[in-house]
Amino acid sequence: MKAFLCCVLFASSCLAQTAPSVGKQKALWQKLEAQIQEVDQHLDGVMGVAIEDITTGDHFFLHEDEVFAQASSIKITVLANLYLQAEQGKLKLTDLYTVQLSDLVPDSDIMNGLTPGVTRITLRDLATMMVAVSDNSATNVLIDRVGMPNVNTMLDSLGLTHTRLRRKMMDLQAAKEGRENISTPHEMMQLLYAIYRGKVLNKESTADFFKMLSTNKNSWIPRDLPADLKVANKPGALEAVRNDSGIVFVEGRPYVICVMTSFLRNERDGENAISKISLAAWQMFDRLSRATEYGRVVSPGNGAR
Repeated sequence: MKAFLCCVLFASSCLAQTAPSVGKQKALWQKLEAQIQEVDQHLDGVMGVAIEDITTGDHFFLHEDEVFAQASSIKITVLANLYLQAEQGKLKLTDLYTVQLSDLVPDSDIMNGLTPGVTRITLRDLATMMVAVSDNSATNVLIDRVGMPNVNTMLDSLGLTHTRLRRKMMDLQAAKEGRENISTPHEMMQLLYAIYRGKVLNKESTADFFKMLSTNKNSWIPRDLPADLKVANKPGALEAVRNDSGIVFVEGRPYVICVMTSFLRNERDGENAISKISLAAWQMFDRLSRATEYGRVVSPGNGAR
């Protein structure tokens, strides 16, 4: 009986010690929610948000199940399937491809400068172009190589039924016919989380995938964050649409963040909204990563007071 009482007292003591941390973290999440709601209220358009703490599973959702046109953010799914097929032995990232004149479409900053019929590049090179400068011609070559149905089969296997690759880049006719590339904030969050947790690729491929996705690029999630912070993301832009989805690798407290906007009156406002939400999220996770359970943040140079 005495031993039982000791166990109960010990458990109660542990709960008492952790309760302040839980309560304070909940308060921080509530403040983040208020900041995001304010950004949403001032945006002339529609916004969806999904943010998840990979460490604890805590999350914030806003219109998370609404389907949004993905623009170039859909290239995350192409990259994931490329790595999956490489892992399965169906292709190699070092496989060479000869650039063809028929490959070239607008918004292809690198591919349009190469020599058709002469220049040979690897699939990894194409993936780098797709991620770093969102080269549409490189993306289309990779879509042909992996196969659109294979990308969607991979998504089905993960239960992501609202995330679909349905057209190649710059296929305006397909877009007019309603064959848009789509996802939801929640499903894109789930995809990135599944990859991070090793549910899609093995450990080596997962590390290389996020290394590729963190290639420096012009985008809105990392725009106002510290320059040395690793951010693996892919933005997307169409008329009246601005999106950005990725993982921010705060040391000891990584998180997934997916922000999607549509019906924008002004696309610049959508870009700024994504950056504001990203900064607010980082400020919270950065403090959580460096704080004790009582909220004391310990940084280099802090005095012992």
